Amino acid sequence: MKKIVYSPGEPSGIGPDLIVRLCSSKLWETFDIPIITIGDPRLFRDRSKILKKRIKIIEVESISKIRKNKKNVLQIIKISNCIKTNPGKLYKSNAKYVLENLRFSIKLALKNEKIAIVTGPISKENIISVDSSFTGHTEFIKKVTKSNDVLMMLASDQLKVALATTHIPLKKVSSSITKNLIVNKVKILNEDLKDKFNIKNPNIKILGLNPHAGENGKIGKEEIEHIKPAVIKLRKENINASMPLSADTAFSRKMFKETDAYLGMYHDQVLPVLKTLSFGNSINITLGVPIIRTSVDHGVALDLAGTNKSNPSSLILAIKTAKNLIK
Repeated sequence: MKKIVYSPGEPSGIGPDLIVRLCSSKLWETFDIPIITIGDPRLFRDRSKILKKRIKIIEVESISKIRKNKKNVLQIIKISNCIKTNPGKLYKSNAKYVLENLRFSIKLALKNEKIAIVTGPISKENIISVDSSFTGHTEFIKKVTKSNDVLMMLASDQLKVALATTHIPLKKVSSSITKNLIVNKVKILNEDLKDKFNIKNPNIKILGLNPHAGENGKIGKEEIEHIKPAVIKLRKENINASMPLSADTAFSRKMFKETDAYLGMYHDQVLPVLKTLSFGNSINITLGVPIIRTSVDHGVALDLAGTNKSNPSSLILAIKTAKNLIK
């Protein structure tokens, strides 16, 4: 039976709010797939009181005990204690709790291909304060699943964008761009667009790193030395990838319509475009790993935690997409 495991992320943010509010809504029973939350029941009891939502918390011993969704009933597996449950303020003492819940969720999915993970927002700042090696969900999933490579893609009904590099300083992007990196990322993107989204021959647009895609080496040589050779290799393997495009024109209406996905060279090259078009109605999907993981497209929103003002639309889309991706 297909199942969704929800890892709510940062306890002080809106991750717990979203699932509490969703559980108490009419939508909860319409998902038609059991949803289990990983976390400390005390956190959700406290948050439901603050949000004035009357829900019943059922602590479940294992994923095999999960039942179909019932309105106002939240099924939870407890892994560890949440030290502080107060909304709106980060506590370093909760960082370990967040990682333990995420690791447990990933391992559940590794054991059963009918289980997909949906993740709430985390505070990288908070986790890095206790684990300097942490850079984000995507990289953590790669590590726990022992995958050779991984690709971060954000998607909406209008647009799909993937990242050659993820959460690194801008000054390190150039040295990170190599022929092998581009080849590996595009292969993951191409394969998962076929397998997960049923696109027979994906049209993939690759962005250049430099303004005007380098102007033939006059404004940077990364395109000539790394990106173009990667595309030549990819095309020999019958992958429909473009030569590096200038990012300022790559999203023109004509190109936009013919493109199945874009590969950007760095985080803020493509995400502002997607979030301008679809913020709140897009999701993060981890590609290249042996599990299904989707996530909300927003951050922890400390200012909205405990206020009933958070918007669950991205979480709803993440749940629906995860369900559809389970074979």
